[in-house]
Amino acid sequence: MLIPRRALLVSGAHSARIGAEAAAAALARGLRAGGAPEPDVALLDGDGAEQLAALGFDERLRDARAVIIAVAALDPHTIARGVAFEVATRARQTGVPAYAVARESRLSSFDARLLDLQLVLQARSVRALSAAGRRLAQVV
Repeated sequence: MLIPRRALLVSGAHSARIGAEAAAAALARGLRAGGAPEPDVALLDGDGAEQLAALGFDERLRDARAVIIAVAALDPHTIARGVAFEVATRARQTGVPAYAVARESRLSSFDARLLDLQLVLQARSVRALSAAGRRLAQVV
């Protein structure tokens, strides 16, 4: 079986000013600049895990080299109720490595390990999101 080349980029809103589409575009730009192929992008319009089914998430995940979760915040007290947790869990169960980019992360290294996140990056601006994408291109 061939290893897939493309990453699956699952993006929610990054802040009040940077919506899901803008965050995904900045990360994708950085990934391409870092030499990675164009990612498969799945945009989230809220925080409900039920929308993953509507996106055909499981099939897209099986076809991905890695999954990149882009969200506004990663917090150990609220993550279990969010879509980031569901994406990371499904990635772990499928054997696909997961990475995260958040505007704000309060996860400890232990929390990240429990979620099986290979790398958690913080990015507060569009420019920082592009830089995070370039960094991720080196590891995915």
